[in-house]
Amino acid sequence: MSIEVIERHESQVRTYCRHFPALFKRAEGSHVFDSQGRRYLDFLAGAGSLNYGHNNPYLREALIGHLNENGICQSLDLYTTAKADFMEAFFDHILAPRNLADYRLQFVGPTGTNAVEAAFKLARKVTGRHQIVAFTRGFHGVSLGALAASAENGKRRAAGQPLNNVLRAPFEGYFGQKVDTIAIIEKFLDDPNSGWEAPAAFVVEVVQGEGGLETASPGWLQRLAALASRLGSLLIIDEIQTGCGRTGDFFAFEASGIKPDLICVSKSISGFGLPMSLLLIRSEHDQWAPGEHNGTFRGSNLSFVTATAAIRHYWLTGDFIGEVRANAVIVRSGLNEIASRHRGVSVVGRGMMLGLRFSTEGRADAVSRACFEQGLIVETCGPHGNTLKLLPPLTTPEALLEEGIEIIARCTALSESRTELLAGAA
Repeated sequence: MSIEVIERHESQVRTYCRHFPALFKRAEGSHVFDSQGRRYLDFLAGAGSLNYGHNNPYLREALIGHLNENGICQSLDLYTTAKADFMEAFFDHILAPRNLADYRLQFVGPTGTNAVEAAFKLARKVTGRHQIVAFTRGFHGVSLGALAASAENGKRRAAGQPLNNVLRAPFEGYFGQKVDTIAIIEKFLDDPNSGWEAPAAFVVEVVQGEGGLETASPGWLQRLAALASRLGSLLIIDEIQTGCGRTGDFFAFEASGIKPDLICVSKSISGFGLPMSLLLIRSEHDQWAPGEHNGTFRGSNLSFVTATAAIRHYWLTGDFIGEVRANAVIVRSGLNEIASRHRGVSVVGRGMMLGLRFSTEGRADAVSRACFEQGLIVETCGPHGNTLKLLPPLTTPEALLEEGIEIIARCTALSESRTELLAGAA
């Protein structure tokens, strides 16, 4: 068994394996192990789909129990006990305590991009309009509708056809902190000669997972929500990567106090890395006709089982999110210390979705590759890949977080030495 057989037969479209070229065999908690038994500390965590770690024992026990009882695995949208258990737990312990009890749950196809597609279709149906306002550096998926709202040109070019019915607006801070981007958007939408019309919806990430960890402030989100309401447009919050505790609350928008019209949830909602995707719909907008947006894999009962176990183990009290916030302080403090020692390095992000932004092109990638050599998996994001993005499992012990920060510190110093050496040679 070797990497060569995969490289020989798998499509060239693969990406993550090019950056982390090991043959992985097993995983536990915050670690993955390759076929030779080498241990790697995982700060990628399935691109944020493993918030509770690899093979979480509480979730695994529930999953194995369901399988041993010959529990239903595939059910389309039929009623099952696993679905009912999940919906009850999600309503009682996630939605109701956050004053979100008036939302309906739509189970869509198994990936986040399908939740985005469903949100766009529903917003257009509800409003009778076509345009979606999306933001600079936003990313919402690579199926055609979601890709139209995604900003990265490299991915957009792969569509092979025009990507229409999306207006691109500046995210908070895009022109610097002194420029009021909501005022710019309002100017366009209030001017009958601007060429803009009131959209069906605005779609936004509170923290831009692929866009460099740019973060929307509560005040900016509140003004965006007010603008959408005034225009009769829906506000779609993409919580695919930010949700399930990643930013210090279950939902990243909670700190703003807004109530989005539609909320896209995926990645860590199953808790175990199993595919699952939801669209949360304010009840007045649930205007679908039966079967109007469907798919075979809407009834992933294994995902329902592990999602329910995650909620009941981690979200019945505030203890878990308190631990997440405490860990976020540890990680941010460590990154701040690194940034203080190096030129052109700053800390970005929120909660346990943090990163180091480098002003020198290529340096984040160099740090990521050096980290991998030293046993840490950590990816990059942002324009030109200039941000090192940390997504460790939220359950990572303090000692392992500190170990990861130490590796990043060493590799950042090493990259600076190499950069200076190259500059001197030039």
